[in-house]
Amino acid sequence: MRTVRMPPTAMVLGGVVSVQFGGALAARLIEDLGAAGTVALRLALAVPILLLVARPNLRNRSKGDLLAVVAFGTVLGLMNLSFYLSLERLPLGVAVTIEFIGPLGLAAALSRKRRDLIAVAGAALGVVLVNGHELSKVDWLGVGFAAFAGLLWACYILLSAETGRRFAQLDGLALAMVVSTFITAPLGLVTAGGELLHWHSLAIGLAIAILSSVLPYSLETLALRRMKPVVFGILMSIEPAVGATAGYLVLGQRLAAVQFAGMACVVAASITITRTARTEAPEI
Repeated sequence: MRTVRMPPTAMVLGGVVSVQFGGALAARLIEDLGAAGTVALRLALAVPILLLVARPNLRNRSKGDLLAVVAFGTVLGLMNLSFYLSLERLPLGVAVTIEFIGPLGLAAALSRKRRDLIAVAGAALGVVLVNGHELSKVDWLGVGFAAFAGLLWACYILLSAETGRRFAQLDGLALAMVVSTFITAPLGLVTAGGELLHWHSLAIGLAIAILSSVLPYSLETLALRRMKPVVFGILMSIEPAVGATAGYLVLGQRLAAVQFAGMACVVAASITITRTARTEAPEI
């Protein structure tokens, strides 16, 4: 496979836009297939594309290489399932904002700056605000799923970087996606059944697979070879804003002023951390 020479920053930002609009389409499909069915269909359709593009080779691989792929694939599958479960209960922009605490916390932990830790506290306040001013109406189960997805997202960043160092190009990602599919497919088949094979589900599922899996994961995996995890976490700061935009344009979801204020707190926290973080690694 030919090496991609796109600047790593452009890769990450392109992945952000792609995955959020894919998430908006997924929120629609979840109404028909449920979270597990949508995740299973998305991953199952993405795997053949990635295998065809990457054509990974398992020969002469160490036990550590295989363990890295299995760990990466497991986290990938559970992260997507948790996030889609949150989309059953929360607007896209709200779910993304809560999930974003994961990579933001990772960035602050890796920088080890007191100011960054304070910024994370500000982001936590933002998460409270983004759920609205009436706590009695908050869907706490949805919040929990989004928060767990955020924790897994932080793990995804680290494992993606490790897998990228062990495997050439997209080989590791393609193999990890196979693992993710094996993890999510049984639950998807049980909950969605024959609806997975309906032409409408397949068409929307293919679009989601490309927008939410093939494009963003490929771009992120390639970018993380040339970028420190802390920088990657910071660049993701536009995720809440892009998620809210996609939710409005595709789903017609409108957020209240207090929710936008919470989103602003999270973005402000990212900007604070950006000021103390190192820039991109030199291109190779």
